[in-house]
Amino acid sequence: MFEPRVALASLSGEADAAWARAAADHVGAAFLGGIALDEPARAAAREMVADRDREEFLPADPIAFVERELAALADAPVRPAFNVRSATVDPVREAARACARHGAILEINAHCRQAELCAAGCGETLLADVDRLARYVEAAVDAGAAVSVKVRAEVDGVDLPATAARIERAGADAVHVDAMDSEAVVADVARATDLFVIANNGVRGRETAREYLRYGADAVSVGRASDRPAVLERVRAATAEWFGRREAPA
Repeated sequence: MFEPRVALASLSGEADAAWARAAADHVGAAFLGGIALDEPARAAAREMVADRDREEFLPADPIAFVERELAALADAPVRPAFNVRSATVDPVREAARACARHGAILEINAHCRQAELCAAGCGETLLADVDRLARYVEAAVDAGAAVSVKVRAEVDGVDLPATAARIERAGADAVHVDAMDSEAVVADVARATDLFVIANNGVRGRETAREYLRYGADAVSVGRASDRPAVLERVRAATAEWFGRREAPA
């Protein structure tokens, strides 16, 4: 899906094309966003900006923003992706069409746990309604995009391996797992599916990357440390070593 096997994980209000380009020499993919697509998701994002010390992308036209940011990475040596939030399926399909036009991955956000987003029907609420999540995946696949789903471990009542298997049947290509404090769940997901498994949470260097790779992850992602080239290079070197690749220094 991408090489090297290191991705930048989306960061609310920060993960734009400039952010991705700054780290492009160190990673194989960059997940921009998240971006709220429909009005319920946008209302939740506005509420979080107003009530919390938080940044959000709130352009007037979310799909135009997706197109513009992806176009800005057309000549960058990194595969772009866009993490999207929506309470309804049609905007996901539209965003997927935009991603397909740019050879980008569309990532469905079934991850965010903020109360405002959950009340709107976004984020991790999709993990509790796997049939609705599967409809989002099917819509994005039908629009021609490669599809990832960002998920979270430690959600009460959610069988993450079974959820991964369901989204695989719906046509997803990848699952992006925020392991929280349950790193071994990556192994359960990897055994349950043939999806490309991207492991996230606390990846900072050789040991943390190798832990996830031992559990069967196909790649790892870096979030809050994504603006630290030394961290990205350590992680890149660890993945190259793990997969037996020789890489020239970035």
